[in-house]
Amino acid sequence: MITDSEFQRIVTYVKKNYGIDLSQKRVLVGGRLENYLARNGYANYDEYMAKVEKNPKGSEATDLVNILTTNHTYFMRESEHFEFMKNVALPWAKSKAMGTKDLRIWCGASSTGEEPYTLAMVIQDYLGIDHKSWDSRLLATDISKRVLEHAMKGVYLKEHIDPLPENWKRHYFKQIGPEEFVVKDDLKKEVIFRQFNLMDPLPFKKKFHIVFLRNVMIYFQDDTKYQLIQRIYDHMEPGGYLFIGLTERLDRRMMKFNYVQPSIYRK
Repeated sequence: MITDSEFQRIVTYVKKNYGIDLSQKRVLVGGRLENYLARNGYANYDEYMAKVEKNPKGSEATDLVNILTTNHTYFMRESEHFEFMKNVALPWAKSKAMGTKDLRIWCGASSTGEEPYTLAMVIQDYLGIDHKSWDSRLLATDISKRVLEHAMKGVYLKEHIDPLPENWKRHYFKQIGPEEFVVKDDLKKEVIFRQFNLMDPLPFKKKFHIVFLRNVMIYFQDDTKYQLIQRIYDHMEPGGYLFIGLTERLDRRMMKFNYVQPSIYRK
């Protein structure tokens, strides 16, 4: 059983290093780490955390964030965002980038890849035959190495790709087993996966036209959240669109983005 001091030690470390607030998630923290500690021969949580704190870039620290971050996602999740993307955000971004043919789109919590691959399909579908003359590759980042490895392999069960239109399934996926499909290489090339901690300074040289940051800020305290929102604002083109999760809310008094409709904002 996790003690009060052990739980607090984990909460403090995760908040400081990743901006994630687990103070109300005691059952989740204990439940998810208990088996890991037993499997790896740790006597208690303090022994494990001593190793994590000694080497924040080591495998134990990586395992900690992989275990504690929830990665629940699926293709076409919150599909109204992709409709808005196709009908409003992409036409604006295309006209804005007509001179350079360089669309700059960032998916900031890519998890196991369903969201960025959906975005890549929406973009290819929208650009149509013009696609080859554009640099429309999108950046997809996540803090978890484990989910990024899953995303880069691009292997999904049949039930996972069922929500996609039939022509997309035929065009972008190849069946590799009775129930398994893999993303075709042409689509994989459209997504650049990178590990990135949203608490770090944004290293991007060029500004984004569109940013998807959905269902990740629910773990952040307000000060962390609005500092991140400000950094994103500074790294976006004027008129650029920010998408957050449908159940998430931003206080307009705390930021510079303009409200467009629930979960969609504009610089």
